[in-house]
Amino acid sequence: MSLIRYLRGRSLPAAAEEMIPVARRRLATGLGAVLLGLVALLFAKLGDQMQGAFAAMVARWPLAPLVVTPAVFALGAWLTTRWFPEVRGSGIPQVIAAARDPERSANSPLVSLRSAIAKFVLTLAMLVSGGSVGREGPTVQISAAIMVAVHRFLRVPITSGVLLAGGAAGVSAAFNTPLAGVAFAIEELAAAYEQKVAVLVMAAVMVAGFVSLGISGDYVYFGAMRHSLALGETLAVVPVVALCGGIAGGLFSRSVLGFAKSQSPILVALRARPVRLALGCGMLVAIIGVVTGNSWGTGYDTTRGMVEGEAASSWFGAAKFVATLATAVGGTPGGIFAPSLSVGAGLGSLLAPLFDAPPGAIVVLGMAAYFVGVVRAPLTAVIIITETTASRGMVLPLFATALIADAVSALVSRERLYHGLSKAFLPSAQPSREALE
Repeated sequence: MSLIRYLRGRSLPAAAEEMIPVARRRLATGLGAVLLGLVALLFAKLGDQMQGAFAAMVARWPLAPLVVTPAVFALGAWLTTRWFPEVRGSGIPQVIAAARDPERSANSPLVSLRSAIAKFVLTLAMLVSGGSVGREGPTVQISAAIMVAVHRFLRVPITSGVLLAGGAAGVSAAFNTPLAGVAFAIEELAAAYEQKVAVLVMAAVMVAGFVSLGISGDYVYFGAMRHSLALGETLAVVPVVALCGGIAGGLFSRSVLGFAKSQSPILVALRARPVRLALGCGMLVAIIGVVTGNSWGTGYDTTRGMVEGEAASSWFGAAKFVATLATAVGGTPGGIFAPSLSVGAGLGSLLAPLFDAPPGAIVVLGMAAYFVGVVRAPLTAVIIITETTASRGMVLPLFATALIADAVSALVSRERLYHGLSKAFLPSAQPSREALE
C-alpha cells in the first residue's frame, strides 16, 4: 500500500495511473483464488474425516444415529436460526442473491467471513452426524466470502464478477473440475454474463484449479467409467433415463421450493418451529440410514462403486432421495450437489437391468438426468460428470440426456431451485436481527 501511495505522489503517466487499479484487481483475484483453493482442499479433507468418524461410530454402535443424528440436526437448526440465518441450506442461493447487489452485499452477512466460518463448521457437523449433505454448495458460499474479503482488504471494488469468480472457483476446487466452474458461473450464478466477468471468472477458476491439482493430484472424483454406448443403445437408453431423472429431479426441486414457500397452515406451523422440524428430519434420516445402511453423508463411496461397475442395493436411490429431501428441508447448512449425483447413480443402477448396455454407462446417464432435474444446469452437469468419471466417450449421450431431462424437469417445476431459494436472502425478504432473536 505504501508503494502505491508513493507512486501516486509522483507524476506518473496517465497509462501507468490506469494500470494500478487493474494490477490490484488481478492481485486480489489471484490471491483470493489461491486462498479459497487451499480452504476448499482443507474442507474436503476434513469432510472425509468426519464421514469416516461417523462410519466408525456406526460400526461400533449401529443404533447410535437414532440419538446422534436428530440431536445434531436440532442443534444445527438452533444455531442457524439464532445466530447464523444466512448459512442455512446450500450456500449457492446466497451467492446468487448477493450478486444481484454486490456493493451492498460486500458488507452483508451473506458473504462475510463470519458466515463462511459458520458454514464450514456446521456443514462438517452435519457430515459427522450422517446428514445427507454435500460440501460443494457450502464451498461456493465460503469461496465467495474469501474472495470478497481479499478484495476488501486490498481496497478493490466489489462487483458481481468478484462474487461469481469466488463461487465458480469454489466449484472448481471442490470437484477438481475447472471447466465445470466456468460452466456453473454461466448457467447458475450469473444473470448477465459480460466479457470482463468472463475473464475474471476464468482466471479465478484456473488458479483455484491449479492449487487443487498441485496438492491433490489429477484424481477422478467418482472413479473412471471407460464404457460408451453404440447409437442403438443410446437411442434406447437416453429417453427412458432422461424422462425418469427429469421427473424425479423436478419433484425434488418442487418439493423443496414448495416447503419453503407454501402457505399451507401445516407447513407454516412447521417452519415456525425450526428446531423441532430439524429434530424430526434428523430422526427420519437416522431411521432410513439404520435400515438401509448406505444413505449417510455424500454417498460418495457407493456412487463411485456403481460408476466402476459394482452392484448396489435397489433401494439406494430412493433412500438417498428421501434422506436428502429431509436434510434439505430441515433448515441446516449443507449442499445437495454430491447427494443429487448419488441419487442419480442409484436411479441409473435401478434402470440398468432393463437394457442390454454397460451398467456403468447407464449409471452415469442417471447421474446427469437427475442432477439436471434438480438444478436445471445441463452444461454444468455434463462437464462435472465427464470430468469426475473420465467418461469422455459418453459426451454426446450425456448432452442428449441432460437436454431432455431439463425440458422434463421444467414441466414438473417451472422455477429453478437455487434461484427460487435465493429470493429468501434478498434484502426485502430478510427479517431484522431483533426479530430473529
